[in-house]
Amino acid sequence: MDKGFLPEGYEVPKSEGGGYMKFKAGDNKFRILSPVVMGWEYWTEAKKPVRSRTMFKTVPLDADLYTGWPAKHFWAFVVWNFEAKQVQILEITQVTVQTAMQSLIQNEDWGDPREYSVTVNRTGEKMETKYAVLPSPAKPVPADILKAYEEKYINLDALFTGGNPFDEADAGKEEKVTPVAEEDLSDTTPF
Repeated sequence: MDKGFLPEGYEVPKSEGGGYMKFKAGDNKFRILSPVVMGWEYWTEAKKPVRSRTMFKTVPLDADLYTGWPAKHFWAFVVWNFEAKQVQILEITQVTVQTAMQSLIQNEDWGDPREYSVTVNRTGEKMETKYAVLPSPAKPVPADILKAYEEKYINLDALFTGGNPFDEADAGKEEKVTPVAEEDLSDTTPF
């Protein structure tokens, strides 16, 4: 075997995982770089997300009633993913993570989460999944991360239009109107 075939110290690059950060088992460290957008999301039978800034008042006709409904409240923002070493979108639907982050935001010692990095530790699987949120000491965003953020086009409003948030051609599209079923759910409490 020829030891000179690959350069010394070469490692196969890790998959970048696309433009979205997902919580994997273990520690997931990120730095929030943008303001948050919030809304409600359900998944269609075609396994596509549909998002709205307000809670859906009726069951949409295309909702997957087994795995995509009821709609979930989400937060989305642009982050620096420390493991992937790239700018991505992070969407948080987990109530435990939202609640823990809201506590940090409302705490005078922590405040705006764009001032510090956050680590979300995920343990367990399926219905046994648990999340712990740990902030890092506040410090300025490193210059190389700011540069990567400034160079990457991301339009979070495209999440509400069904467009691609990474494609400038999708900027300015109007929000989608979702078809709804006859059953009115206005009396139900959102989850």
